[in-house]
Amino acid sequence: MMLASLALLVSCDEPATEQQAGGGGQGAPPAVTVLSVQPRPVSVYTTLPGRVVAYQTAEVRPQVGGVLRERLFREGGTVQAGQKLFQIDPAPYRANLASAQANLSRAEATLGAARVTATRYRPLVAQNAVSRLDYETAVATQKQAEADVASARAAVETARINLGYTTINSPITGRTSRARLTVGALVTADQTDSLLTVTQLDPIYVDVTQPAGTLLRLRREMAAGRLRQADEGTAEVRLMLEDGTEYDHPGKLQVSEVTVDQSTGSVILRAEFPNPDGMLMPGLFVRQKVEEGITPEALLVPQRAVTRNPRGEAVVKVVQPDGTVAERTIDATRAIGTDWLARGGLQAGDKVIVEGGQRVQAGAKPQVTETTAEALRGPQPDGQPQTRG
Repeated sequence: MMLASLALLVSCDEPATEQQAGGGGQGAPPAVTVLSVQPRPVSVYTTLPGRVVAYQTAEVRPQVGGVLRERLFREGGTVQAGQKLFQIDPAPYRANLASAQANLSRAEATLGAARVTATRYRPLVAQNAVSRLDYETAVATQKQAEADVASARAAVETARINLGYTTINSPITGRTSRARLTVGALVTADQTDSLLTVTQLDPIYVDVTQPAGTLLRLRREMAAGRLRQADEGTAEVRLMLEDGTEYDHPGKLQVSEVTVDQSTGSVILRAEFPNPDGMLMPGLFVRQKVEEGITPEALLVPQRAVTRNPRGEAVVKVVQPDGTVAERTIDATRAIGTDWLARGGLQAGDKVIVEGGQRVQAGAKPQVTETTAEALRGPQPDGQPQTRG
């Protein structure tokens, strides 16, 4: 009976022993999809909040006093430089001009008489027919008359200028605001309130504030050769409007402040944009996409391939040449579209696991399928969203 029991136990253990000897042969190795990362030039952008600023703004004020007789523009419409806006009652200024012209004629007549007397006395004083004192008095009278003529001419010019100021013209081309005074109002030359504002909207400026630390980082990267600066004065910038849409017309970076604001630690960047449709209005909040430079040999890793370890560091899994899986820590602080710009930890040609990484651990030998960046940008299977690191 003991021999029969021992034989039964041996027969029951044989299948289990054979299964263990197979080393799990009935399960296939886990499958993963890898992407071979290759260096390529990538433009580096920074998105910053900003405000739209008018290209030019002119507050129109009267330069002479009087009663407004006409308004010669449509509120909110476009006016050209030199176009008439208001007409002040010109009658008093026409009278002043006529009076100044009469004074000029009187002064010119007086000058003519003084010039004749001085000319007549000149030969007589040499013959002692006229005293030296009378001759010098005649010369002085002529010079005084010449001064009176010059003063009268200046008065005529002043009266003519004031008469011209009764017509208020637009100093620039732009859009008008609402009129702050109506026809019949009394205006003065020294008043503080403007009659209206003319604003030039095409082209238009956008001012953004960039931290000074960002500029310092860019300079270090350019000094290290990781970032190539774009051509000076030709950096292209784009706008994102408040509703999330992109503005149709690109702009160009015009100026960057050379000093840092001590209260905010930031630097002002100004860009110029065409505004033919008047969509950009002064004071509008926008986001400006500024091209900082070009990374000539950037390694881009899909965001779904990046995870975080307990220390918060970005980690990717790669398949090494011997077929085993290894973890690499990378610097992934800047997003380029749906990818991370990876610095450190990776080299050109490394095979990064983009699918199935959660099923393998370091040291495993998975079944590898290679894919391309173009294939990854296509629609995700089953409508699943991409995992972001």
